[in-house]
Formats: sequence, structure tokens, C-alpha cells
Amino acid sequence: MDASNLFARARIGWLSADSGNTASNSKAAFRGPIISKGEPQGDSSPERGPLSSGRYISFGPFRVDQRRQELSRDGARIKLQGKVYQALLTLLEKPGETITREDLRVRLWPDDTHVNYDANINTTVNKLRAALGDPSDNPVYIETIPKKGYCLLVRPEVSNGLENSQSLEEETPAEGTEAASQIIAVYRFPLRIVLCVIGLIFAGMLLGAGIMGLWINHAKNVTR
Repeated sequence: MDASNLFARARIGWLSADSGNTASNSKAAFRGPIISKGEPQGDSSPERGPLSSGRYISFGPFRVDQRRQELSRDGARIKLQGKVYQALLTLLEKPGETITREDLRVRLWPDDTHVNYDANINTTVNKLRAALGDPSDNPVYIETIPKKGYCLLVRPEVSNGLENSQSLEEETPAEGTEAASQIIAVYRFPLRIVLCVIGLIFAGMLLGAGIMGLWINHAKNVTR
């Protein structure tokens, strides 16, 4: 084999390696918002910022209200059973980490409970996936870790909804001012009518007094 053939094969190998690296980088970029297993969580991890620091937990189009223990999607409430809701919170507490089946068992059932834990855990997770619309074969939120447990693939955000409250407070005075202006405008028109009526009454009284005076003078003249 001559040197030109060796050089050609080496060049093909380099091109294949570059293509593989490019595809891997593209896939990683596509899954950017999704947390990979074992990836460091940084300052926003639940361990450093616990879920108790805020009322609302947001991930994707979903929002958890911890005070009401409700899950909603784009404002529409999704009904969750108690254990399904607790399973969701367990996953939200450690995104990107493996939650073992034993962790779920301890969280969902007391030690003195005698049930088929494996079957009940499977049922609970399946109900949670159905509520999220998350297929197990191509998960977006909950990934199954074979023979271990489950992993939450997205990073939740905890908040108190202060921005919404501030915006409502800012809009409320404007709406109140507009309503007050409308009330004043409404009351200005009847006030004019009232003044006109009062003027007519006084005019009638003066007219009546004049007529009464004329009648009295006429009666005196007739008597004489």
C-alpha cells in the first residue's frame, strides 16, 4: 500500500471523528434545558434553595401551588391523588438525581404499612406521567433508571408569585381612578337636573306668591 492510500484513509478517519463530535455537540445543545444525570446543579439546586423557600414551583408549562397542593398546566388545574402529588414533590426536590424506589416507599408509605410496594410505586409513577403527558419511552420530565428508580430531567423554579402581585397592584389604582371618574361624570349630570328642578320650584313659588297677592288685592277691592 503506497503513501497516498495511507493518507486518504487517515483523512477519512479524521472526517468521521469530526462528524461524530459535531453530532454529539448538536444533541447536547438540543437537550440544553434538560438536566443530564450527574450534572452539577450549581446554586439553583433544591439543596441550596429548598422548595420551602417559595409557594410556587414551575417547570415547563406546569405550576405547583404548595399551599393548596395543586398542579396546574397553563392555568388549568390537574387533579392529582395525594401520593401522586407527593411523588412529584419528591422528584422536584432533587432534579437530575436518581430517586430510588426505596426513597419513594419511605416518602409515600409509613413503615407499618403492608402493601405491594413495587406495584404501588409503578402505579403512582404511571399516574404522574399520565397527568404530565410524559411517555415513558421518550420522557421529557421523568426518566426511568433501570433497577434503581427515577430521575427528573428538568430544572424547577421556585417563586412566591411576587411579580404577578406587583403588576396587579400597579393596575388596580388605574382601574380605580377610571371608575371614580366615571362615577363623578355620572353624578354631574343628575346635579344639573336637581338644580333645574330647584330653580323651577322657586319660580313656581314666586309665581304662586304673585298670584296670591293679586287675588288678595282683588278681594279687597270687591269688598269695598
